[in-house]
Amino acid sequence: MEATTDTPNPNPSPRILLPLSSSPLWPTIDGPLDLSEEESVSYARRFYKFGFALLPLLWAVNCFYFWPALRNSRSFPLIHHYVLRSAVGFALFTALLSSWALTFGIGGERLFGHVWDELVMYNLADRLGLTGWS
Repeated sequence: MEATTDTPNPNPSPRILLPLSSSPLWPTIDGPLDLSEEESVSYARRFYKFGFALLPLLWAVNCFYFWPALRNSRSFPLIHHYVLRSAVGFALFTALLSSWALTFGIGGERLFGHVWDELVMYNLADRLGLTGWS
């Protein structure tokens, strides 16, 4: 008995079909959650502005949340404006914080000399006399 191959394959193409347009349908990574484009611009603007209030982690959140708008500048130009500036701000903040941490971590007392004792905070309790139990 021979096997017949005349039965049609229910899934002839295992590939996923993508839409013809390369622009994203939604400005956020979570898709259609009833967030209009005007509300998205408002959120992107808020994240961008609050990032200047010493909360640069919001810039990273802005870049992550509006990743489709960041990748495709033509699809959502108003959102892309704020998200791109948030990405630049977060990159600059990360570079400054890393250079500061590495300067103090690697350089230490050899780099700063006698001023090092005034810069570090771990000897603050000794200077104020707060280490004694009596």
